[in-house]
Amino acid sequence: MQTIFAGTRLARVGMASDNAVRRIKLLAGLVNSGPTSVKPRFLCSDARVSIGDISIPLKQPKNPELVPVKYANGALPQSTMRHLRWIMQKDALGQDVFLIGPPGPLRRALAMQYLEITKREAEYIALSRDTTETDLKQRREIRSGTAFYIDQCAVRAATKGRVLVLEGIEKAERNVLPVLNNLLENREMQLDDGRFLCAADRYDKLLQEHTKEELDAWKLVRVDERFRVIALGLPVPRYKGNPLDPPLRSRFQARDVNPIPFKDHLELLTEAAPNISSDRTSLMLSFATTMISEESSSLGLPDFPTDNLLSAAKILSALPEASAQRLLHRLYPYDVILGKEGKTAVEDTLKKFEMFDKNAGSLSQKVLGVDRVPDQPHHHAEVTMEINRNQYQLQVPAGSSPDVGLSASDFVNTPYHDNLLADMVQSHFVKDFCIIGARGCGKSVVVRRFADMLGYEVEPIMLYQDMTARDLLQQRITLPNGDTAWRPSPLVTAALQGSIALLDGIHRVNPGTLAILQRLVHDRELTLHDGTRLLRHDRYESIKTEHELTDEQMLKRCIFPIHPSFRIIGLAEPPVIGSSTQQWLSAELLTMFLYHHMRPLSMAEEMAVVQGMVPNAPKAAVEPLLTLTHGLRDSADHTVLSLSSSLSTRQLLRMSRRAAQFPHENLNEAVNKACLSRFLPKLARSALDKTLSDAGLEAGSAQETDIEKMLSCEVKDGRVRIGTTTTQIYNPENRMKVPDVLFYDNAQHLSIMEDMLKDFMLGEHLLLVGNQGVGKNKIVDRFLYLLNRPREYLQLHRDTTVQTLTLQPNVQDGVIVYEDSPLVRAVKLGHILVIDEADKAPTNVTCILKALVESGEMVLADGRKIVSGKSGQAHSGKANIIAMHPDFRMIVLANRPGFPFLGNDFFGAMGDIFSCHAVDNPSPDSEMSMLRQYGPNVPEHILKRLVQAFGELRDMADQGLISYPYSTREVVNIVKHLEEFPDEGLASVVGNVFDFDSYNKEMQEVLVSTLQKHGIPIGARPDSVSLAKEFSLPAPKLVSQWNVLTSGSSRRKLLCPVEEERHLKMRGPVTMPLYQFPMERMEDRSTEFSELVAHWYIPTHETNIIGDVAVTKGSKSDMVHVTTLNPISVYSMSTTGKTIRQVDLYDVFPGLRSWQPSVKVAALGGPLEGQVLVHEEKTNVVLLIDTMTGNLRRLFLSGVVENATKKISSYFNEQEKHKMCTEFADDNWVVFFQENGNKLDVVNVLDGTAYTVSIPLTLTDVHLVSADHWLLTDADGNKKFLLTRPEQGSPVSQLHAISEDGTVVDQGAVAVEPAKVNAVGREGLSDSQLSSALDQKISSPNRIVGDEANYASIVIGFPELLSGNEVYTFPRPAEEEEDPTKRDPFFKGRPKPPNREIEILPSSGQVVRIVPHWKAPKELKGELGHLTHGFAGLLEVVDMGAKKLRYVPIPRAQSVSPYVSWLANMSDVNVVMATASHEGLVTVDAGGCVRLWETGLANLERSLWEWRHMIGQQDGRPLQVTYERELGKKAESPKHGKVDPTGAPHVGGNTWAGGTGGRDTAGLGGIGGPYRLDGGHPVYQVPDWEKEQVPEEVKRAAREMARKAFEERLREIKMSKYDAETYERISGGVKRQVQSLRVILDSLQAKSKERQWLKHQTSGDLDEAKLIEGLTGEKAIYKRRGEQEPELGAPQEKPKRLRLVVDVSGSMYRFNGMDGRLERMMEAACLVMEAFDGYEQKFKFEIYGHSGDGYNIPIITEKKMPQNNKDRLDAIKTMHAHSQFCMSGDHTLEATEHAVSNIVKDEADEYFVIVLSDANLDRYGISPKLLSKALTADEDVNAFALFIGTLGDQADRLARSLPAGKGFVCLETKNIPQILQQIFTSTMLSTK
Repeated sequence: MQTIFAGTRLARVGMASDNAVRRIKLLAGLVNSGPTSVKPRFLCSDARVSIGDISIPLKQPKNPELVPVKYANGALPQSTMRHLRWIMQKDALGQDVFLIGPPGPLRRALAMQYLEITKREAEYIALSRDTTETDLKQRREIRSGTAFYIDQCAVRAATKGRVLVLEGIEKAERNVLPVLNNLLENREMQLDDGRFLCAADRYDKLLQEHTKEELDAWKLVRVDERFRVIALGLPVPRYKGNPLDPPLRSRFQARDVNPIPFKDHLELLTEAAPNISSDRTSLMLSFATTMISEESSSLGLPDFPTDNLLSAAKILSALPEASAQRLLHRLYPYDVILGKEGKTAVEDTLKKFEMFDKNAGSLSQKVLGVDRVPDQPHHHAEVTMEINRNQYQLQVPAGSSPDVGLSASDFVNTPYHDNLLADMVQSHFVKDFCIIGARGCGKSVVVRRFADMLGYEVEPIMLYQDMTARDLLQQRITLPNGDTAWRPSPLVTAALQGSIALLDGIHRVNPGTLAILQRLVHDRELTLHDGTRLLRHDRYESIKTEHELTDEQMLKRCIFPIHPSFRIIGLAEPPVIGSSTQQWLSAELLTMFLYHHMRPLSMAEEMAVVQGMVPNAPKAAVEPLLTLTHGLRDSADHTVLSLSSSLSTRQLLRMSRRAAQFPHENLNEAVNKACLSRFLPKLARSALDKTLSDAGLEAGSAQETDIEKMLSCEVKDGRVRIGTTTTQIYNPENRMKVPDVLFYDNAQHLSIMEDMLKDFMLGEHLLLVGNQGVGKNKIVDRFLYLLNRPREYLQLHRDTTVQTLTLQPNVQDGVIVYEDSPLVRAVKLGHILVIDEADKAPTNVTCILKALVESGEMVLADGRKIVSGKSGQAHSGKANIIAMHPDFRMIVLANRPGFPFLGNDFFGAMGDIFSCHAVDNPSPDSEMSMLRQYGPNVPEHILKRLVQAFGELRDMADQGLISYPYSTREVVNIVKHLEEFPDEGLASVVGNVFDFDSYNKEMQEVLVSTLQKHGIPIGARPDSVSLAKEFSLPAPKLVSQWNVLTSGSSRRKLLCPVEEERHLKMRGPVTMPLYQFPMERMEDRSTEFSELVAHWYIPTHETNIIGDVAVTKGSKSDMVHVTTLNPISVYSMSTTGKTIRQVDLYDVFPGLRSWQPSVKVAALGGPLEGQVLVHEEKTNVVLLIDTMTGNLRRLFLSGVVENATKKISSYFNEQEKHKMCTEFADDNWVVFFQENGNKLDVVNVLDGTAYTVSIPLTLTDVHLVSADHWLLTDADGNKKFLLTRPEQGSPVSQLHAISEDGTVVDQGAVAVEPAKVNAVGREGLSDSQLSSALDQKISSPNRIVGDEANYASIVIGFPELLSGNEVYTFPRPAEEEEDPTKRDPFFKGRPKPPNREIEILPSSGQVVRIVPHWKAPKELKGELGHLTHGFAGLLEVVDMGAKKLRYVPIPRAQSVSPYVSWLANMSDVNVVMATASHEGLVTVDAGGCVRLWETGLANLERSLWEWRHMIGQQDGRPLQVTYERELGKKAESPKHGKVDPTGAPHVGGNTWAGGTGGRDTAGLGGIGGPYRLDGGHPVYQVPDWEKEQVPEEVKRAAREMARKAFEERLREIKMSKYDAETYERISGGVKRQVQSLRVILDSLQAKSKERQWLKHQTSGDLDEAKLIEGLTGEKAIYKRRGEQEPELGAPQEKPKRLRLVVDVSGSMYRFNGMDGRLERMMEAACLVMEAFDGYEQKFKFEIYGHSGDGYNIPIITEKKMPQNNKDRLDAIKTMHAHSQFCMSGDHTLEATEHAVSNIVKDEADEYFVIVLSDANLDRYGISPKLLSKALTADEDVNAFALFIGTLGDQADRLARSLPAGKGFVCLETKNIPQILQQIFTSTMLSTK
């Protein structure tokens, strides 16, 4: 057998120093102590040894080097002697023994002491879960091309008469140790090489009858009679592990090995630590003894490692000033492993023994100097240490480097680090140690500082979860000639060379794997898989001396000394207290190390570190950053606290370096990037935003438009610029691997790439996290293309192992050859390694990247080692060293953590060692920009609809309403299809993405409604056109002329004085309450095409009355402004936006009902876009309101006193009304006048000026025909006047009378009565339209006039021509039907005033009015019949160019204000209207529904073409993937069908129930069956056309059978049909929400059931780690996926518990009619009951109520869970009835307190309490402070309050007053699942 020790120095090692000898002696004494320490009574003769009265014969060992030495030195205590005597008894009887006891070295020491005393050779093996049969019996090795069997420990011990020591019996898998059963019982065993081990007496008998040659021919081998087995194990189930197999157990004799008795232990400690007082030693031992008492174990405290007290005593002896409490904490870090109760118990015990010192943590100590000790055979250093200003010297082991001392260039010392390093030196003085600290707190850096200080080389060893014991010690390899050999691991190399073995990730590795190191840690001995033994150096020297052996002879016997300087240092993250899976620090591990808990640095310490490491970091950036970080770390809120792990010291240093390089960057963005806030659960994100806001770190104000202009990239003159960041282009040796991908630049991706470039320039490795399909790979490829950097690509998956990540083993000519993985190639060549799908691989695999990123070192499977540049230079020339190329970088890609991906949380495990970048779906503008490039010929409106629809679907995925997060990738694929096949309709092409969901009914409903909402016509047909019917318009008639009289008497031409222009008087601004609501715009052309384009609802109160509407016409979209009355508010929204803003004006207009105000609104434009003028017509109050900010200014048109007088009089004068003329509001000037007044107030809002024109008329109406021509109407006979202003700034305006002269008809003059003008257009018809309308070619200025008597009128030449203006009218016939309201007794015969809403659309040549339904033409009434009463009114569209008249129905309002008389006084049709861009129309009905309309023929034709183009030439139905088969037979009669007992799937036919695609029977996908029945098999769908051919009588029979089956089911559960309908009504409202919540629970459950790799199988997939075993012919070389059995002894996985506390008080019933709160409560309960049905193993829930009758009313309890719909309905009925009949009062507080305290009485993995209540708490004196206290009373309970009813803003105020994330307001049931999802994703989906 060959062993390879690369670079191992095998020289004779000198004797240890006296100090080392004394330490070894004391260590031996520890494990040998007893009640009375006396000289061992070994009565030895030449042939026997005795212990007391028991003696056994001695025999000279054939291999004396296998006999343990230096275990039985000095005096052994009587307790040890008694154990040894018992073992000797069993040895004399020929029995095998089992030493059982608590963890520690004592049991092993007893075994070794006995073997040393009896001079017995030992075969030792440490068992683990990776131990196999070959490790015990025989292993094949290849020599010269031939496989040989090599005997292993059990066979060698049996045949050579040795003692087999088996340690860790409980760790071996069940199927391994039974191979020893026969050997133990009968001393027989069949070997793999054909030999048979035969018991000694049996063999001897055969030898008497046969010759030895015959026995050898029969392959019989004699088992030596001296063969014995000593097994060492822990008691299971107290400790974790596999219990003993009964057959195995029965073959052993057991001995309980208890800890050393108190008295003997005290003597041992006193001897080891003579410099400390016996009282101090006694107190320490008393504390330890108390901690291992039965009382302590009953509290669940892990065993105190009493064996390690010797180490603490030695430190105290050398350093008397050291703190005993701190030393005990290193032995037993109770604050890290115990919860609050356990911590208190330990501290109380410390106080009892007077060892608790609050100031122990502030003990002043530091290392002053380190000097190498000269003339020592081994490396030692003298450390000068100061403790409490006293200096001490310690001689400690040191490394081989001559450079020792405190000089360090890259380490920043703080007092805490000085203290910690001093502690580490103390521990190093006596033992191996482990540092426990949070991720990124600096553990690795401190260890390297410690190693440099003492001249050590560090051998980093990354531990991972599926690491085997073999990986830890040796690796099997093949030599170039094909022979098998073993290569030592870095741990073994470190032990031989005297380095530090740095075990990084002790918390990750399986404890059973680490257990094989116990002997190395405790005894400094190790037995390797190839039989090599490593001995402590003094034992090695003792064997050499005693048996006169040389180093060469020891080498031949495979024995090597462990270097005395060798130390193991462990690194680990703190265990999760209370977790069933992450409490890694067991009693067994406590015995192995001394533990140092490295806390996060304080703010001052961290500031010192940052300033030291990044001296040029701007203080203005660092200080708020540290303030924020420590605010997060110190928070008592678990949600906030969890964020602090993302801001580790490592991350803060990275952020500081970036701030130093780019000082103008926003810190808010940097923190959000570090925390990956885009993908945090909503609760955590809101908590982070609040913390950032509190710290004054506000988000930047950069707008998307600015980014679009600023960001671009270019390559020029050897440099690349991305945005404003520039760097040199790389010049690679080979450009073959530089990626080149199709990429369209867009602002968002360029912004990410610029951010990546900044980090790349700082030398960082990058991590990109995002949903699937957002372009992570494309961004990286484009980034590397721009930089000209070659790429190596590595894709991970769930089967990725550590080995495959680094090397790929292959067999070539019988030799294992390792091929470099892309990772190794990238390291060698300096390429960029792109690791894709990092979250798919187990985190324990990817964590090995940590060492590579952090220290630049990694050990490969073939023995080579990657080292960083500096180390690489030191090791240059060595064959097994790979120097990392300085240009090497990693870019890692991963999906977002958490729901719905549920991959491994790569960011959570390793996020802080990378610079993280969140890649989200592009913003709408960026996505549009990109899609335009993918589909340049795809119409813009289609791209917009796609972007909007997918944007909403992504929002729904974020909220958990749907499970799949639709990405940009899907949109791009749709656009590519449309670009290539433009004739295919969008409605069918989207099926390429959504057909995946075609079999999920609920999902399909969501998708169809969302797509239709955004105008994608799913399900529409090209002929689904429903335009209004056209009627012929009467021919135009010339009826009169308007003559503007410009000369003559002063009566006809008047000069009107103009007051001097004055500054407007204003007050303000005052910020009014501004509320925001989501805007749900619904496209109305999704299923059919009509004039109605889209609609949405304003969130008005039920008492609101719509007052007016105005539109700001923008370049991209319009902004609609609506005023409401009672109370007065202004609602503003963009027609393409997602938000409605409400400015509440209640404080300006209180007490409305007494005077019924009339409020009009005007939308300003230009620089004032987004601002409106609000005019109250009765009081003449004019307000200027900024709808974006809520700022309000009051404009005064006259003096303040005069204005107040008018206002008072207006309350009593019903006739006095003021009017606002808004025709030129978009130019920011308006005109005010008073009815029956004589003044015009002209206000220029932009300039802030006004002037008044006095008019010698009694004004009734004013129309601004143009900027300089105003049409005035006098109250006297509707006479009209034209007011003109000759020139700007003139002191007078001219007023011209207009005479209306009749025309001559049939030689007679027709008298004309002046008509009432309601509207005049600002612009006229074009010449072509005018000619078409009048049937004559004409070119002239003109205006369209709307009046009451005609459909429309056209005035030719007006207003520019002052005479002879011909008036053509389209006369309206006389009304044949009377206003029906006149006959309504409610209105007492008084008709409603007519709606005067008229809009003139000159470009379309249309006049549009709103008329009541009874004014519709007879033909239309005949067609619609009674349906006309279902309309709010009709849009009368008069199209003069086409000579057509259309009546477009306006749907009826969903709700109308109860103030009927107020509405009646306003209009006969309660709809207001305004003109939008492109001559569209906006209407708002009485229910607050805003509708957009298209009436122009040109616009309609264009839109119809686009709509039909979206549908395509197919029939428009979504394409679905289905299995279709024709039955060929008709359905006959329905039946249930036979039940197949085998459960086999049945397709087609009509025999079996539960089949698919058949006929007549109950099943799925077929025809003619009575009802659906799911048999759990794939569904084969019968085509729809064949279903339609089912005869009607068969359908009726099927329906009848289904009805009977339903009624039978109701009878089974004793539920009436009425009850079933009632329950269906309640559950139907939450059906979609139940599905949403179950998606979350399914995903969570699916993740927990993911199968694991089972190793050492005899079939399955070849295990690459066992290729050599395969070559040698072993069988168990496979692995397969299977359910991993829980580790025996491990805590059982507990369910999560949820208690829903519902409010069933009287107020819920009382106010249910107002806001439906009780119904929401019942729906919430139904939601929980239905969603959690079927998850009883994972989640336990209860529902309790509270009311005035009590605080603990059981509704659903764990003992009585609802089994069916009737049980659920009973629970809901109980809630309703209790709320109706209970006493008044509120017990919310008591119910919350009781639920929080009561839920923890049952064990659970996590606890949730959700309190549903109305917000009516202040009525009962319950303050938010008290409720907060109740919710946070127990840190183990996640408690939340959900307010589902409110009066005013009670609920909002209450939720804001609670701690972040503890309170929610939910006024709609549909939001409850999102809130529950926020709660669950913040806690349930976290690994705990």
